[in-house]
Amino acid sequence: MPAPKHFLQFSDFSVQKYEYLFARARWIKERFKRYERHRPLEDRTLVMIFEKQSTRTRLSFEAGMQQLGGAAIFLSTRDSQLGRGEPIEDSAEVISRMCDLVMIRTFEQASIERFARHSRVPVINGLTNEYHPCQILADIYTFIEHRGSIAGRTVAWIGDSNNVCNTWMQAAATLGFKLNVSTPPGYEVEPERAGVFDARCLETFADPMDAARGADLVTTDVWTSMGFEAENEERRKAFQDWQVDAEMMRCARPDALFMHCLPAHRGEEVASEVIDGPQSVVWDEAENRLHTQKALMEYLLLGQVGG
Repeated sequence: MPAPKHFLQFSDFSVQKYEYLFARARWIKERFKRYERHRPLEDRTLVMIFEKQSTRTRLSFEAGMQQLGGAAIFLSTRDSQLGRGEPIEDSAEVISRMCDLVMIRTFEQASIERFARHSRVPVINGLTNEYHPCQILADIYTFIEHRGSIAGRTVAWIGDSNNVCNTWMQAAATLGFKLNVSTPPGYEVEPERAGVFDARCLETFADPMDAARGADLVTTDVWTSMGFEAENEERRKAFQDWQVDAEMMRCARPDALFMHCLPAHRGEEVASEVIDGPQSVVWDEAENRLHTQKALMEYLLLGQVGG
């Protein structure tokens, strides 16, 4: 039995595989917009395991699997044996014998990697503390839709060096664009976590305005990620100069886009005038989770297919 393909970090795939996925996502989305059925995963089952709460991840995977002709089953660690001390390895052995695909949204990356090592079917990272590859898959596809290839472009990340930032770092190294990162003191990026050390694709800035200067895309996330709520007030003070506002967007290119993986806190990490303004593509970005993940699930189960 051949080893299954997994999607646990953005660096798991080559640039050629991403080119295929972006092209496939476009084809799938166009059919979706024309109300044309595309059901290549009939009789296939996706199990979705959630230790962290979600809106977009659950909806996009569940709806996406159903649109592809398959079924999706929701499991929470609160109401399954995973939350009662069953070893991850044992859960993986059992769950993967009863389904075709597993998506996990959890805290530690080590947990999902342990599950994948004992899974007979592909495993998708729906989010961990360290990485969020499905989000960046959708973000980059959204950029391509609006501006063409991201290769050679500049992306500015403003704010916390969290799982989304780590994944942008891996994407820059994989797809050949530049990532400018600006974080408050004490919240700097950890290149070793993303495995990215190349100055050609990563540069850090003390001043967020300098990071945004000349960028093709400015993106951010909440100041306090899930699981770090106890630090909320401390972070609010530390990050107050890292809000993406109209002045910061004026430092970027005139046609620069703004993205946010949502949910957003207007008046904190982003000003209302930006997220609700003409440069914002956050709703396209959110919708594209559906289409890119459909392409991803199809690829993991069927390999590369034609239109």
